[in-house]
Amino acid sequence: MSHPLIDRLVSELGWPRLSTMADVAAFTEAPGAHCLFVPGDPKRNLESADVAVILPELRIAFQRAFDCAVVDDAIETQLREATGVLKTPSLIFFRDGACLGGIPKVRDWDDYMARIPQILNTIPAPAA
Repeated sequence: MSHPLIDRLVSELGWPRLSTMADVAAFTEAPGAHCLFVPGDPKRNLESADVAVILPELRIAFQRAFDCAVVDDAIETQLREATGVLKTPSLIFFRDGACLGGIPKVRDWDDYMARIPQILNTIPAPAA
């Protein structure tokens, strides 16, 4: 990830950068709701920078109902396959270590306002 708007999430906002699946597990199993930002390749996908700007605004709009982290490209493919949210950039939401759902690609603000509450109100499926 070498885009200043994505790097800013870590350097200025203090969001963790998750570089192993163990990091993902530790972050998503903590109490509360969590949003993982999977940027994809910002050189090939211009929407990645857009979502990097939108996500902090969404967190404020939802009164910090979820915390955020940036997924490192080293584990991006593995995480996308594990959650079934295959397109990037994407926002993938978790609670108690369980994936609640995701929002791939950049969306209209109203779509985020409708989808995020639906996702956050999802009851995670019990572990198999």
